[in-house]
Amino acid sequence: MSTSQPHLDPTVRHDMVFLFDVTDGNPNGDPDAGNRPRVDDESAQGLVTDVALKRKIRDTLALAAGDDPRYGVFVQAGYALNPRLEESYEKTGLKLGTKTSQEEAERARAWLCDRYVDIRLFGAVLSVGKTGALGQVRGPLQVGMARSIDPVLPTDHAITRVTQTKQEDIDKGETTEMGSKWTVPYGLYKVELYYSATKAKKTGVDARDFELLYRSLDMMFDHDRSATRGSLSPRGLYVFSHSDAFGAAPAHRLTGRIGVKLYDGSRPPRKFDDYVVTVDDRDLPSGVTLTTVIA
Repeated sequence: MSTSQPHLDPTVRHDMVFLFDVTDGNPNGDPDAGNRPRVDDESAQGLVTDVALKRKIRDTLALAAGDDPRYGVFVQAGYALNPRLEESYEKTGLKLGTKTSQEEAERARAWLCDRYVDIRLFGAVLSVGKTGALGQVRGPLQVGMARSIDPVLPTDHAITRVTQTKQEDIDKGETTEMGSKWTVPYGLYKVELYYSATKAKKTGVDARDFELLYRSLDMMFDHDRSATRGSLSPRGLYVFSHSDAFGAAPAHRLTGRIGVKLYDGSRPPRKFDDYVVTVDDRDLPSGVTLTTVIA
């Protein structure tokens, strides 16, 4: 791997900070709260779960890779997991229902990692159905919970539509039906991602996986648009790359170098330009390089 592109090197540790914002939309509704945007009840900061972010990354990675068979998606809407796990037995010469050695299970896991990019990056629980001997794959890329820089104010909008759900309501003379829609006026969110080269050695991550991951983080909101989500945009991606798999410094000392503050704290933010992002790249620990991938 060329030292001129350390952020693409799969053999070393990386710590990342990703910034994105939402305008007049719902970045991640809570189904237990009527799809209200998720918030921290004590601080009122907005939240987006790691699961929601990984769903967007998965779907966009598959699009970015085109027809490359190495970029299948394991956790995919409309596809059951058991048949895909059982296929790993068929492809590696194992028999379902028979005792499987550790070496044989490892062979099946390796096939799954090579076939599905989300297992390769995020890991997966594989011990289900008839493939219980496969255990799990611990993914090298861990995605945190995104949290807004400042409090957000979820707003419930009453809406109407001009047709009814039931014919009997039309027969009664009703002409409209009420509904509701939740939005956040504006929120700038920050999430941290951590990559372990030690775990990646076992799953087979390569430089192209990184290229497509960064491209997906840049483009994933464009491929997941809906009226409900409003305008979601990437606003920054900063990658701290270490010189080896162990790492040269604790992650929090690096990710804390990306600062985000309001220009004017006397009024609520309504656009990205209301914030100033600072990147402290002075006196980085020996063996650490910082790459700004999105700015």
